[in-house]
Amino acid sequence: RKLCTTAAAGYSSYGNQIGLATGHVAEVYHDGYVAKHLECGAVVGAAPAENVVRERPAPGDVIVLLGGRTGRDGIGGATGSSKSHNLKSLTTMASEVQKGNAPEERKIQRLFRDKAVTTMIKRCNDFGAGGVSVAIGELADGLKIDLDAVRKKYDGLDGTELAISESQERMAVVVRACDVEKFIAAAQAENLEAYPVAVVTEEARMVMQWKGNTIADLSREFLNTNGANKHTTIAIDKNDATGNKQSFCDLRAMASSLKCASRQGLTERFDGSVGAGSVLMPFGGKRQKTPAQAMAAVLPVLPGQSTDACSVMAWGFDPDQMSANPYVGAYSSVMTSVAKLAAAGCDWNKTYLTFQEFFEKLRQEPKRWGKPFAALLGSMDAQLDLSLAAIGGKDSMSGSFLDMDVPPTLISFAVAPSVTSDILTCEFKEAGSPVYLFAGHDTEEYKASWDAFYKLHKAGKVKAAWAVENGLAEAVTKMSFGNNIGFESADEKLDWYLAMPGAIVAELTEDTADAYKLGVTTSEAVIKLAGESVAVDELLALNEAVLEKIYPQNAPAKEDDMPTFAYDGGIVAAPAVKVARPKALIPVFPGTNCEYDTARALIDAGADAEIVVVRNLTASDVAESVDRFAAKLADAQMVVIPGGFSGGDEPDGSAKFITAFFRNPAVKEQVTALLEQRDGLMCGICNGFQALIKLGLVPYGKILDTDDTMPTLTYNVIGRHQSKIVHTRVCTNKSPWLAATEVGEIYTVPISHGEGRFFASRELVEQLAVNGQIATQYVDLGGVPTMDTMFNPNGSICAIEGITSPDGRVLGKMGHSERIGKGLYRNVPGKYEMGLFTSAVKYFK
Repeated sequence: RKLCTTAAAGYSSYGNQIGLATGHVAEVYHDGYVAKHLECGAVVGAAPAENVVRERPAPGDVIVLLGGRTGRDGIGGATGSSKSHNLKSLTTMASEVQKGNAPEERKIQRLFRDKAVTTMIKRCNDFGAGGVSVAIGELADGLKIDLDAVRKKYDGLDGTELAISESQERMAVVVRACDVEKFIAAAQAENLEAYPVAVVTEEARMVMQWKGNTIADLSREFLNTNGANKHTTIAIDKNDATGNKQSFCDLRAMASSLKCASRQGLTERFDGSVGAGSVLMPFGGKRQKTPAQAMAAVLPVLPGQSTDACSVMAWGFDPDQMSANPYVGAYSSVMTSVAKLAAAGCDWNKTYLTFQEFFEKLRQEPKRWGKPFAALLGSMDAQLDLSLAAIGGKDSMSGSFLDMDVPPTLISFAVAPSVTSDILTCEFKEAGSPVYLFAGHDTEEYKASWDAFYKLHKAGKVKAAWAVENGLAEAVTKMSFGNNIGFESADEKLDWYLAMPGAIVAELTEDTADAYKLGVTTSEAVIKLAGESVAVDELLALNEAVLEKIYPQNAPAKEDDMPTFAYDGGIVAAPAVKVARPKALIPVFPGTNCEYDTARALIDAGADAEIVVVRNLTASDVAESVDRFAAKLADAQMVVIPGGFSGGDEPDGSAKFITAFFRNPAVKEQVTALLEQRDGLMCGICNGFQALIKLGLVPYGKILDTDDTMPTLTYNVIGRHQSKIVHTRVCTNKSPWLAATEVGEIYTVPISHGEGRFFASRELVEQLAVNGQIATQYVDLGGVPTMDTMFNPNGSICAIEGITSPDGRVLGKMGHSERIGKGLYRNVPGKYEMGLFTSAVKYFK
């Protein structure tokens, strides 16, 4: 429990801060992972081919190091993770835990999206195992590395420490000597340190110098030998277990099992919508209770560009099956991962595979070596049978703690291209639909069933689909959760125990001869099969209760006399000067991660959006940023402060760095002129809302010294980050930002925050309501304001989601209304476009 919860807090925090959309989260549970916890994940990246240059370094080229600085905390990270551990590890290996710096990583991401930068790069390595020795040592045959040039977090590091530190968020790039200054200037513009540390030499030797001494001088010929050849003896245990997947037939037992338990309380810790590219949310249906089996995301393009091309990723693995028979388990891992892509609407023939392996410490025992070898054979046979090859991957043979070993683990990740309109979702859509099973007796029959399924899908005859993992009972039950639709089996004698990995359950529009009919969806929210009849909500309650104490989904938050606010006084504000295409500034602070989403929404609405990076590496950088932003603000009509984690969300409250920046006299003067002389607009979303409220811009309309009597945003009542889709009700027509909406309209919006609970005195809330300053409230599926955590994710008083300044021209809200786009969130129905940015543009016309 301790390992799970602290690990989840760590890796969700990092991904959330760098702006990585997490569309699918799963932890795999098994007794063998008690000490060596399994965290498993994968990321798909995409870049325009024209941005990528692959050239051979030439003598005279320069290696530039950019990003974070080097420290002792980076020594031994990869070494430590590859060791078998014991009780002494707790005291001896703390120094081998690397420290991440997510805001620094975000800056590197932004830099590497610039074509002018990436086309200067001949080769690039990130810093992983081995530090400078490997990250730089691999870039060219001949290298002269100056360790004195490597910038440090603190003094005292010797040459060896500088050479092997794996400190994170660093890149080593090879550029021509003539491009060094341009590259460094581009990095500095993104608030990144960058400096030359090595040169490419004619002689094929890696030479490292420190304090005038040569401390390493190795020939490339030696480095390329990969060490001595190694041999071992392998014995595959003749296990009688077939490795057939054991499935659940008892509905209640299935729903309350750890294997099938809902992971929603875990998943909601991860930002599932950042980047405005999520085609699928982790949980779908109007109730957001049917888990997605794949992550689908639009390929990332820059603001002003658009695409409906997307990548889809899914995984397959069952530790129980792998333990019974590593060969069969590995084969099934591949089959399950591909079936999930097929069920998501992809052409399975276009699948790409990659594997992650995790096995016990092998020592020199032939039977222990036999487990990864058998898994290798199983995965190879699956690839050959499917004509799909795996590329890349990651392995670890350190899965032992004292006498405890992890189960044989080979996880297959499958990735395929698609378009947003082709993506299928998992939840049953309506009552009265026929439900079919696409399966077979061997791999050839499964391939034929996938082809038949894809043909029906392209003909528009598939409503929903689920790739079977733990039996058919789990499939139809979880498909029922999202929209509270029941299922009744057509054959009570049907064997619900076995369904070979690769089977797909599908809700169709009509009957077909291409598959076996399982049953029909029903308006009565009950699952009826194999002689059982259990209400969908009873099964859902059992399913969610399993991990509720570990990863809670609900928090006690009760409030009597919940008001529904409504103000119908109309817009009174008007711009001093009208413009055809207003200019909007988007300040980017260390930790901001929604700038692209915001810029895209503004550009699509007809505004000129400019992203302005605030630099803070030195005092002169801050001063220059203040002057630059103030000058640009004098010529702008709007300021939109995007979401993120400014300063990594500083202790005792987020957005402190943003507020300090806006309180600078030069910036404050221009903000005042924008609002009071030019009648301009401001908006802050999520982290930006936190900044606005700490500045006093909402609800007071001007920058003030705030005190304890003023409203604030504090930690969510559930005590963790929340990411999901919520529903909000428009409460006022006073704000120009809400001009396209009507009071009482319900809009659907993604949220993602850990500090979003609006808190104020009841007296102030009543005053804001009278003034028409309460913009939106969280509401349930019936449109009623509520304190239920499912709908009011942070426990805001009076369910308040957004507020405005007295004249409505400054808007602050927690929901990410900028995360909009065609083809997004296909498994969560709702009205997402509230015209926030188009209304702002029209205000100036």
